[in-house]
Amino acid sequence: MRNETNPKVDVFIGKSKKWKEHYEKLRDIVLDCELTEEFKWMHPCYTFDNKNIVIIHGFKEYCALLFHKGALLQDPHGILIQQTENVQAARQIRFTNVQEIIEMESILKEYIHAAIEVEKSGLKIEFKKETEYDIADEFQNKLDENPALKTAFEALTPGRQKAYLMFFSAPKQSKTRESRVEKCVPQILDGKGLNDR
Repeated sequence: MRNETNPKVDVFIGKSKKWKEHYEKLRDIVLDCELTEEFKWMHPCYTFDNKNIVIIHGFKEYCALLFHKGALLQDPHGILIQQTENVQAARQIRFTNVQEIIEMESILKEYIHAAIEVEKSGLKIEFKKETEYDIADEFQNKLDENPALKTAFEALTPGRQKAYLMFFSAPKQSKTRESRVEKCVPQILDGKGLNDR
């Protein structure tokens, strides 16, 4: 049984220039899997028992099905993509032409049904704790020599700690890492996150 369509998704697809056909085909496939069509985060989102299963979205180079708990899915066809190394839970299946979607219809349904099963089973993603992120040596040295900084850093929310750790360890050169750390010390001591003003 095919589920109801959502008028907001009709509008979204209607306005789409580049991926219109792709979206229509993906929508048909997903709706065939008895999910509820909603519109969240400005995209068609499909839910099961009010839990997000999959989103249809488009980028410049491709459009995709994004599985919220894709990291928990088996990937027998090797088609799930982790968007960036920092994305822990979601995985995408990307498309650049409608023909690919048509040819993959049964595989896509298999993945969608698997995602519904993951939701039914109550499986949860184990998110990395901020302690599992690399601490740049330059920052570790600062923490070691400045107990007040260490206390202030540990008092930050896990999300703020993670943002700093990723920001500090991103540059290849030690000098750049060092200057990032130096710049942020006063902010950390103030109990502020990287993007707090």
